[in-house]
Amino acid sequence: QVQLVESGGGLVLPGGSLRLSCAASGSIFSIYAMAWYRQAPGKERELVARILSGGLTSYADSVKGRFTISRDNAKNTVYLQMNSLKPEDTDVYYCNVHGTLLGSRASFSSWGQGTQVTVSS
Repeated sequence: QVQLVESGGGLVLPGGSLRLSCAASGSIFSIYAMAWYRQAPGKERELVARILSGGLTSYADSVKGRFTISRDNAKNTVYLQMNSLKPEDTDVYYCNVHGTLLGSRASFSSWGQGTQVTVSS
């Protein structure tokens, strides 16, 4: 009932920048949290950044000062601006959205398909 489409991943040199986008669509009544996670092969998925409906943000210590999460409520879209990228930022990045559905007002949690970010020279 809720679909997420991610874009913006790719290959970048160390020190470079990328901007990820994730657009949510479907039977959405409201969204209260949007987040980005990342996962390397054989490792657990880890939270990178989260933004709540009021704009409050939080970040993993490893990305503070380099990554910025933002959202466009009118477009149900979340962004992750990644600057000063390091090789250790190489991962598959997933967006996650929490909200409520139209009609039933049931809560939902949806995941994007993942986008590869590779930082390498």
